[in-house]
Amino acid sequence: MIKKSEPAAPDIAKLTKPKAKIELMRLRLEIEGHNAAYYQHDAPRISDAEYDALRRRLEAIEAKFPDLVSASSPTQTVGAAPARGFAKVQHAVPMLSLGNAFTDEEVTEFALRVQRFLRLDEIPAIVAEPKIDGLSLSLRYEHGELVRAATRGDGFTGEDVTANVRTIADIPTTLKGKAIPAACELRGEVYMLKQDFLALNKRQEEAGDTVFANPRNSAAGSLRQKDVTITASRPLKFFAYAWGEMSDYPMQEPTQHKMLQWLAHAGFVVNPEITLCNSVEDALKFYRRIGELRAALPYDIDGVVYKVDRLDYQERLGFVSRSPRWAIAHKFAAEQATTVLEKIDIQVGRTGAMTPVARLQPVTVGGVVVQNATLHNEDYIKGLGNDGSPLRDGVDIREGDTVVVQRAGDVIPQIVSVVLDKRPADLPKYEFPHKCPVCGSHAVREEGEAVWRCTGALICPAQAVERLKHFVSRLAFDIDGLGEKQIELFHERGWVKEPADIFTLKARNAELQIEKLEGYGETSVRNLFAAIDVRRTIELHRLIFALGIRHVGEGNAKLLARHYGTIDAFLEAMRAAADAQTEEGNTSEAYQDLDNIAGIGDVVAEAVVEFFAETRNRAALEALLAELTEVLPAEKVKRDTAVAGKTVVFTGSLSKFTRDEAKAAAERLGAKVAGSVSKKTDYVVAGEDAGSKLTKAKDLGVAVLTEDEWLGLIGG
Repeated sequence: MIKKSEPAAPDIAKLTKPKAKIELMRLRLEIEGHNAAYYQHDAPRISDAEYDALRRRLEAIEAKFPDLVSASSPTQTVGAAPARGFAKVQHAVPMLSLGNAFTDEEVTEFALRVQRFLRLDEIPAIVAEPKIDGLSLSLRYEHGELVRAATRGDGFTGEDVTANVRTIADIPTTLKGKAIPAACELRGEVYMLKQDFLALNKRQEEAGDTVFANPRNSAAGSLRQKDVTITASRPLKFFAYAWGEMSDYPMQEPTQHKMLQWLAHAGFVVNPEITLCNSVEDALKFYRRIGELRAALPYDIDGVVYKVDRLDYQERLGFVSRSPRWAIAHKFAAEQATTVLEKIDIQVGRTGAMTPVARLQPVTVGGVVVQNATLHNEDYIKGLGNDGSPLRDGVDIREGDTVVVQRAGDVIPQIVSVVLDKRPADLPKYEFPHKCPVCGSHAVREEGEAVWRCTGALICPAQAVERLKHFVSRLAFDIDGLGEKQIELFHERGWVKEPADIFTLKARNAELQIEKLEGYGETSVRNLFAAIDVRRTIELHRLIFALGIRHVGEGNAKLLARHYGTIDAFLEAMRAAADAQTEEGNTSEAYQDLDNIAGIGDVVAEAVVEFFAETRNRAALEALLAELTEVLPAEKVKRDTAVAGKTVVFTGSLSKFTRDEAKAAAERLGAKVAGSVSKKTDYVVAGEDAGSKLTKAKDLGVAVLTEDEWLGLIGG
C-alpha cells in the first residue's frame, strides 16, 4: 500500500526556539552518525554534498539560536573518536578541519575577512593547493627520526599507526638536510592512485575480499590494517602539506610556501600543483584550472585549499570553533555525466529491504567507469524525494531514460536528473514490484517508510543467513555450539536453509559428515546434536521471537505468548487474521483481538499478519513444528500480587537468582522490569557492587530492596 511522503524539513526562518532545539538534536545525531561512518569505518553513507547540506543547516540554526550551541555539537568538534583496535595518541597541536566555501563569492568573502581582521590595505598572498581526498596523518620526528605516526581521529586524539606508516615509501624515516628541528610534527594526506585503486579492487574481488568504494576508503582501510604486511602490500602514497608542533622553524621569516619547499628538501613528496597566489582572482583561476584537470589527475581531489601564506599572519588570525581563520576549502560540485538507464534491478538486503539499482550504459565520471547507480527507493524513482535526495520537480525515472549521473562525493553514483527532451513518447512508467524478486513473497511498505520489504522472512534466500542467526540467538532457541559462524558455514554449504533444517542435521549427517569439517570431531558433533535435541522443547515466547517477525522483539513476543497461551491458539488466530487480510484493511475478529492486546498496536499487528499472510512462512513454520517435541504454553500473568503493576529495576551482582530468572519471575507476577531508574520506578533490587543505578535510586527516594527482601515481597 502506497503511503504519503515524509514532510520536508521545517523552514529555518519559521522555527521557534523549542522546535529549533528538536531540529538541532536530530541534525547533531545524524551528523555524528555520518562522522563515525566516514572517520572510524572508512565507509561514508552519503555524498559530500549531502553531508555539507546537513552541516550548513545545523550552522544556520545555531547562528539563529546561539544559546542552543553545545560543546558537543559537530560544529564544535572535528571528525570522530578514534576507532578501537589501535593505541591512542594525543596530538600536541590539534588537527582541526577546514571551513568550506562553495562559490566564488564565499572565497572572496573569506579573503576580505582576513584583510579586515589583519587591518591590511590589501588582501595578503594566498597559497592554493589541491585538496587530496585521503586520510589525514601526523608524523612526529625527533632529531630527524620518525618516532610516531597518528591518524587525525577526533582532531585531538588519533590512532597510533607508526608500524604501518613505516611501510610507505613516500614517508622518510629520517629527514634530510641540515636545518632539522629537534622536534616537529609534519602532516599530510595518505592516498592511493586511481589506477592502483582499480587494480587493488580487482584483486580483492578475485580473492572474494572486500571491494572498496573509492580510493580514499581503500587508502584508509589499508593504513588501518592490524597486519602490517597487508599495509606493506598496498600501494599507498603520501603528500606532505602542513605541520603541527615545531620546536623551531628551519628558516628565518617562514611562510607557508617556503615551508612546503623545505618539506620537499627534507624528503617528502609535495604536490607539484601548489601555487602561490597574489590575489583572489589568481586563486579562483587556480581553482578553475585544477577543476578542468581533475579527471586527468592520477589521484582523487574534492576541491582546493586556500591558506594565508605568512605564518605570522596565521598566528594572528588563529582559530574559530573547529577551523582556522587563515584557511578554507573551496569544494568542487559533484561530477556529472550523461548516459542511458537500460534497466532497473531490485536488490534484496539481509533484512528484506528491496533497493532499486539502475543498470547504466557504462560512462566515465571523473575518471571512473560507472555502470550502476543507486535509486534509493520507490519515491526516488517517482521523483518524490522521500529519501532526502534533491527533489527532481516531480520527474520520474524510467527504463530507457537518458539520465544525468553524479558521483556524489566520489562515493556512490546516483541519478540526479532526467533529460526529458530525449525521453521517447511511448516510454512506460516504471512500476515498483510488490513481490520479492528473489523468493516471490509479497512485499509491504509500512506507513512512514519509503522502503518496500519482502515478507518471506523464513524462506527468502536473500535474508536467510541473518534470519537463521537470529533464530539461534540467546533470546530465541539459544542452541549451544551453533552460533553465527556455524550458521554461516552450514548455510554456505547448503545444509541449513530454513529453521527446520537445523533439527534434521543429525538424521542427515551420514551424508553430510560434519565431523570432517575443520574444527569439528566426533565429540563436538555429538555435543552439537545433543544441544539441538534439548531445544526440541521450547517456550512459546522464545519460538515467536525466533521467527524474526518485524517489530516483534522479546517484549512483544511475551505479550503475544501470554495473550494466546498455546501455540495452537496462536497459530489459529494468526491464520484467521491473515486469511482475512485485504488491500482495504482487516476487519476480522481475529485481527481486532490481536490489535487490542495492550502494548501491541497497529504497526506490530500488521507486521505479524503480513508474516502469516505469506503461505510459505506458514509452511516453513509447520516444518519446524514437526521437528519439535513440545512448545511450552505461556504462564499466565498474575494480577493479584504485591508487585502487580509495579516497575522494578535489578542491578548489581545477584547471588540467589540470575538476572533472567528475576526478570521472568517479576513479569509473571505482573510487574514491569525496566533497564534504568526513574521517578516512575517502584523498586530497585540491588545485589553486590550495585553502581550508578543504586545511587540514582537513593537520590530519587526509590525503595531499595535486598535480594532477600525482594523474595519476601513476592513470596519466595
